[in-house]
Amino acid sequence: MYHSWLDRWDERRARRGEEGKRRTGLILDAERAFPDAKNVATIEEFCVLADQAVTDPAYFDEPGGSNQGFERQDGWLKFPSDISTDVEDNNVVWAKITESGSLEQALVIFHHWNAAVRNRQIAKFFSRRGITVVEIAMPYHFERRRPGSSHADYMLSANLGRTIQAVRQAVWDGRKLIRWLKSEGYREISVLGMSLGSWVAGIIAAHDSAVSKASLFLTAGSLADMVWTGRATRLIRDSLEPEIELSNLRRAWGPLNMENYAHRLAQRDLDLQVVLAKRDKVVLPELSERFMQRLKDAGAKPNILELNCGHYSLAMPPYILLAGLSLKRFLSCADKPAPEH
Repeated sequence: MYHSWLDRWDERRARRGEEGKRRTGLILDAERAFPDAKNVATIEEFCVLADQAVTDPAYFDEPGGSNQGFERQDGWLKFPSDISTDVEDNNVVWAKITESGSLEQALVIFHHWNAAVRNRQIAKFFSRRGITVVEIAMPYHFERRRPGSSHADYMLSANLGRTIQAVRQAVWDGRKLIRWLKSEGYREISVLGMSLGSWVAGIIAAHDSAVSKASLFLTAGSLADMVWTGRATRLIRDSLEPEIELSNLRRAWGPLNMENYAHRLAQRDLDLQVVLAKRDKVVLPELSERFMQRLKDAGAKPNILELNCGHYSLAMPPYILLAGLSLKRFLSCADKPAPEH
């Protein structure tokens, strides 16, 4: 009875999330995703470039540089993004810093798609326990919103190239922030990603050795499959389906598929935690299970917590309390011992 009510609550929440969204047409925009692309006119040509990006170990490497351009004031940090878009506000990255008074550990949080507010409760909870919390704005979110937009439609949409560009920009911004935190003296860097933010946090953890712990909430491997099957992205599927098959969408968004980086996520010096919802209609459990199996096949040993709730109801008690306590234990556990020689 309770879980039936919970499912209805999740559905009502999903309907509210559809307000202001609309169908569009498929757009390739390959040059946004692949700067060297020239005159890409077909889905197959786009997929060839995406295949190359998957095998390029430097695709998500942010440009090296100094820490100039960082401005910190009154608990806020802002700095220029290294990817320039046609939305001026999106080209400046904002992050809210909740200090712990310790340089032992920093936790960088990547929020869910269309997040409207940062999570002050989480920030306070962990900062009081010696972990500085940094809540970064993903592209087209919070201070980086596109003027006049009702949601972060430029972060995830039927525009194949811009979606890749936005996620790549989020990864570059996150890695630039992590480099700054290390320069400030923080010894251990952890990342927490929620839903779409988990793809960003996971790709960062797979590519940046400065990250020692990654916690992924409501996650899976294939972003293409999530969009195709998820409750929150029906209108994107409706926009894509007349013009592209799922098999080609998987190839086109291959650079955003964390299954392609499972071997990187299985590296010995990275701890992984995953929190999943058994009743999730946004990130379907079968997609999450496939990703977990891919991680295990690669040698990873993720700490997995499965809760009997939905995607949105994870934010309700008792589920959010259970997830929070699990995260606290994960972040508090000692580093892995050095390998024996």
